[in-house]
Amino acid sequence: MNPEKTFALHIFTVNAGGGHYATLKALKEIIQQQKRPWQITVTDIGELIKLLDPYKKLFGVDANDVYNDMLSMDWTWFHPVTMFLDKFFIQLLYPKAVKLGEKHWKKQTSIDLVISLIPLHNRAIWESLQRVHPETPMVTILTDFADVPPHFWLEPKTKSYFICGTERATNQARALGISEKYIIQNTGLIVHPQFYQPIAINRQIERQRLGLEPDKITAIVSFGAKGSKTILNIARLIESISDKLQVIFLCGTNQKIHQTLQEHPTKLKQHIQGFTEEVAYFMNLADFFIGKPGSISISEALVMNLPVILDCNCATLMNEKYNADWIVEKQVGIVIKSFQQIVPAIEELLQPENWLRYKANVKAIQNRAIFAVPEILQNIMNQEL
Repeated sequence: MNPEKTFALHIFTVNAGGGHYATLKALKEIIQQQKRPWQITVTDIGELIKLLDPYKKLFGVDANDVYNDMLSMDWTWFHPVTMFLDKFFIQLLYPKAVKLGEKHWKKQTSIDLVISLIPLHNRAIWESLQRVHPETPMVTILTDFADVPPHFWLEPKTKSYFICGTERATNQARALGISEKYIIQNTGLIVHPQFYQPIAINRQIERQRLGLEPDKITAIVSFGAKGSKTILNIARLIESISDKLQVIFLCGTNQKIHQTLQEHPTKLKQHIQGFTEEVAYFMNLADFFIGKPGSISISEALVMNLPVILDCNCATLMNEKYNADWIVEKQVGIVIKSFQQIVPAIEELLQPENWLRYKANVKAIQNRAIFAVPEILQNIMNQEL
């Protein structure tokens, strides 16, 4: 292999939720830090197949907007329906999607590796790639703790490599009959390198700068990049134990939640933050995490050594339900059925013997996935050349 060779990587992502683009940003950063001779081309699958979008044709709205509105408006109970419709329409429009993929690949003159950070569309991506560039390998990096078969992340009829962040996902791949050659288990999900970097700040001083008390137990509440109305309910309930803790609220892009929190009079010491790229900074000022069982948010919190409190019920996204089971299995936090139980959950978490146990278990989770992935990708390219 020529050490001077520059490799061309084509990455697929999607603007549905925040995890896919967060993973893309993490990959770009580690590639830059390691000075890999890789040229990156990014395609949003929603943009590529927007002419086929059945939601646009039937309801006049973009499919990704439907998903993001469902998150921000707490309509996640509707997810089984949208999941069914997504799979149905993708199956129905599969031949057309493959043809669109063929046109896309014919425009690409040099591709050494295709990386998918998205579910649902991987079979079509694979088949269209095989028709135009059959020599090019494909890697699917799961951004969820587990698959939601059939035809979500894992596609056994392809010869795509699958990078799994948990033993559960690896076992699912084996159960589907995917060859061991194409299954790669990492130590966790990809988390941006900034979460691993020492933050040279004085926590007490920084807390005070944000209007918080320097030594008070601090929770951080986050529901991902899109935010959620649940944040308001949590703020209302936590106010009853404002003598025991203070809170950093990350509202994401949800301006309405941000404004409502600011305008609501409260005795709770709090800092209210809109969308930010500095999540690691705010997590560094916190002692534990409260939020939905989102795969990336959980992974970030654990890298920052924060025990978690999550909810899991019939409204939890289908691809996030296993996350709650994993948290209980690893004993790194508390899972409740409803955030109406948030106050007793916090009190349970903060009991000294529980706190020490959860902190020790969190520290034992050694997720170094982001540092392993570049070498995994390079090895795949080397094998396939």
